Amino acid sequence: MSEARIIDGKAYAAGLRSRIASHVEKLKAEHGLTPGLAVVLVGEDPASEVYVRNKGLATKEVGMNSYEFKLPGDTSEEALLAKVRELNSDPAVHGILVQFPVPDQISQQKVIDTISPEKDVDGLHPINAGRLASGLDGLVSCTPLGCLMLAKDAAGGKLEGRHAVVLGRSNLVGKPVAQLLLKENCTVTIAHSRTADLPAVCAQADVLVAAVGRPKMVKSDWVKPGAIVIDVGINRVPAPEKGEGKTRLVGDVDFEAVKTHAGAITPVPGGVGPMTIACLLHNTLIAACRQQGIEPPKDF
Repeated sequence: MSEARIIDGKAYAAGLRSRIASHVEKLKAEHGLTPGLAVVLVGEDPASEVYVRNKGLATKEVGMNSYEFKLPGDTSEEALLAKVRELNSDPAVHGILVQFPVPDQISQQKVIDTISPEKDVDGLHPINAGRLASGLDGLVSCTPLGCLMLAKDAAGGKLEGRHAVVLGRSNLVGKPVAQLLLKENCTVTIAHSRTADLPAVCAQADVLVAAVGRPKMVKSDWVKPGAIVIDVGINRVPAPEKGEGKTRLVGDVDFEAVKTHAGAITPVPGGVGPMTIACLLHNTLIAACRQQGIEPPKDF
């Protein structure tokens, strides 16, 4: 069998950001509206600082306003929640993202619950999760939304009637991506660590979304020939071939083995990862339109 088509998430994300920039320019010209994204970082986690910096750059590149707030690592829970409430009431801010993880003295769930659902561009608030489960419009978690966009593109724009298996049941990825696939009229199975005969269940999938956080867990015999494979995993593993102490990123799918079996597959890195920030900008644009009573664009 010929090798799978590599799903280029980096290229798709670039196209999505370009479309977002066009809509932002139109919003400014026709409505005098500039979408604004506020990102709050507590502490000095190096990886989080990189993420926040990249989000800020991407926000400015599409013409949006970027507001960054860096709070010390010993910030109290109430102080962070007060900052969130302040941003909730700021009309210049249309999207709010608190970078996770937060320090131990702060409840992540309380932070999520405090963000206004209308500004919850991470799509994690229980109201947005509930709206998604109910088939209603809301803000959808960024990584699952990116997964759906890539899967639809790989399928030629239509997923209806396909059997999708979601490997993983987290609130962050597994559950919302399953809901999104149901909305596309897929038949959806959610599989997890307690699923009996897990490889056989995965091998039934026309679309397989792997989101478990276990390096190279999905082998070639877990994948139906010709299936679309969306690998959400980002795992850092030792890479002695690069030198002592060096590491590299791999997904939840054994890419080299599966790429000769699948019909299309996302690589790691360069697959789902670039879509997350692009979908964050998408959500900020949608949120800004809804808050101002403007019909959001539909060409996504």
